[in-house]
Amino acid sequence: MMPLTPAESVHLRLLERWRHAMDLIGPGPAEPHFEDAAAAVSPLAAEGDWVDLGSGAGFPGVALAARFPAANVLLVEPRQKRATFLDQVVREARLQNATVRRGRDVELPDAAFDGVIARAFAPPEELVRVAARLLRPGGRVALMLARGEAPEAPGFEPAGSWEYDLDGRPRRVVVLRRLP
Repeated sequence: MMPLTPAESVHLRLLERWRHAMDLIGPGPAEPHFEDAAAAVSPLAAEGDWVDLGSGAGFPGVALAARFPAANVLLVEPRQKRATFLDQVVREARLQNATVRRGRDVELPDAAFDGVIARAFAPPEELVRVAARLLRPGGRVALMLARGEAPEAPGFEPAGSWEYDLDGRPRRVVVLRRLP
């Protein structure tokens, strides 16, 4: 497993404490969630304004904020209990570049972000459609794919991809850049 940052260690401690009471993640160990998030975001070299849609238990947005201090990360989560959990993680982990917003993607302003990422927010085609509205020209959307190809993405160009293994299952991230 990739070493956890200090902020991710706080995230893990809080997740272990609150996971069952708040239904944050399913059964099984929490570590694979951290491994998945770290492997997905580490090559991004994120900076500017990023949004993690449907942040849930904080994946991958907390890892993004913890690993890239030059990125301002907005964790968007519609469920109050999960947003409250995320607020506590951000506060206790002292993630000064992360903010929690209870709400939905449709409430976010158009063309306000340099990057969009999500894990289990929506099918990849839907994430690309939402990202097309939220991204500034030149902004990137990172698609976390368990299988299959990246969707057709009119108005975007390929901007990178990487593969990794999570407990014997192949994973892939495809990054698309919004055209001007």
